[in-house]
Amino acid sequence: MPRATSKSVPTDSAVRERVLTAARAHFFTYGYTALLMDELAAELGMSKKTLYVHFPSKDALVGEILRGFVAEVRGAADALFADASLSFTVKLRRFSEAMTQRFLRMNPHIFRDLQRSAPHIYRQIEELRHKNIPHIFGQLMRQGQAAGMVRADVDPDFAIEFWRPAVQSLMHPDTLERLKLSPDRMFAQAIDLFFGGLLSPAGRKDYEKHLAP
Repeated sequence: MPRATSKSVPTDSAVRERVLTAARAHFFTYGYTALLMDELAAELGMSKKTLYVHFPSKDALVGEILRGFVAEVRGAADALFADASLSFTVKLRRFSEAMTQRFLRMNPHIFRDLQRSAPHIYRQIEELRHKNIPHIFGQLMRQGQAAGMVRADVDPDFAIEFWRPAVQSLMHPDTLERLKLSPDRMFAQAIDLFFGGLLSPAGRKDYEKHLAP
């Protein structure tokens, strides 16, 4: 008699990851308002009740998406900055390009949507930026100074305190709409302007050398 084959049962973590993957695609493409739990459950072929077992609310799901996104950005930046085979200016350029591509894949109105429909989640984004900007840009500043590519006369802590509120203001929905810029274009211009004033003459020359043609 042939042995019965047992079906593999997805683990809770596998189900959560499947939900997060689908929800993340919807959220970044269409925004917070268009992410509907009923439609998400139907797409995943599960009941709404099962979906709520893993994520008790839409806000809990979106919060997890945002924390995962920030962790991904921070992890990718740490790996890039730890690569001793790359020069400082190559790291700066690659970080800028990677962030621009991430913003490019987002709905350009996502921040306005959150501000209007879920202000508490919008505040979470601001808090996450507040915590991560010193970590990421602090590394860039210190590596740049060690390589002689960032001006030695600039205090890194001062530069970060200058940059942090600037980013918060530039990424505010009112600013984006007033300047008619998408988040990806805003970030690319902001980082070029910011580091344009911080680079040493040697750093500026090397940075321009690595600009895309």
